[in-house]
Parts: sequence; structure tokens; C-alpha cells
Amino acid sequence: MSFGKMNTFIDIIDRVSEKDSEGFTNETDKVVASTRAYKEERHGSKKWANMAAFTSANALFTFRRIPGIEITPGMEITCDTGRYEIISVEHVRGMYIEVAAEKMEASKA
Repeated sequence: MSFGKMNTFIDIIDRVSEKDSEGFTNETDKVVASTRAYKEERHGSKKWANMAAFTSANALFTFRRIPGIEITPGMEITCDTGRYEIISVEHVRGMYIEVAAEKMEASKA
């Protein structure tokens, strides 16, 4: 994967629960890392056809591994097209991380 294809800037976010002085918990976003990634939306390729039965993911992000940072399901990715929840994480050749993610839609009231 060349840097030419990694043209989407992303933030990897972890939700952190903190208690205030009165004992109430507040969830805040903590940016774990900011990096460039290759983003692929769900479409009719063989790769997506094989993943269709496995996951509800509708986006795939590939980026270089970041030493000292562990990416786990449940974290979130933000980019220019919205916010995505990480469903699965796969290490590719020890150099890249491939993340299957589902776009988080705002609920309509």
C-alpha cells in the first residue's frame, strides 16, 4: 500500500468514562491517533461478497501499524465522511492494520 492511496485523514477515537467530583460518569472522546488511511466503501467486489455474510461493515480502512497503540473493536474512526464504529481489526503482514467498520447514523427522533 503506497502513501498515494492513503489519502483519507482519520482520527482513531476511544470512548473514556470519567467520574466527576460528585460521582457522575461522563463519557468523553479521547483521540488515540491521527493518521492517513486508505478507505474503501462497500461495493460489489469479490472481497466484499466474501465479507457480506460475516459482517455488517460498510467501510474498510487500511493504515500503517502505529507502534505502541492497540486498535480494538469498539473504538471509533472519524473522517470527512462521518463516524464509524470498528467491528474487526486484522493485522496484515505485520506492517498494516485493516479495519472493518460500520457507519454510525444519527437517530431520528
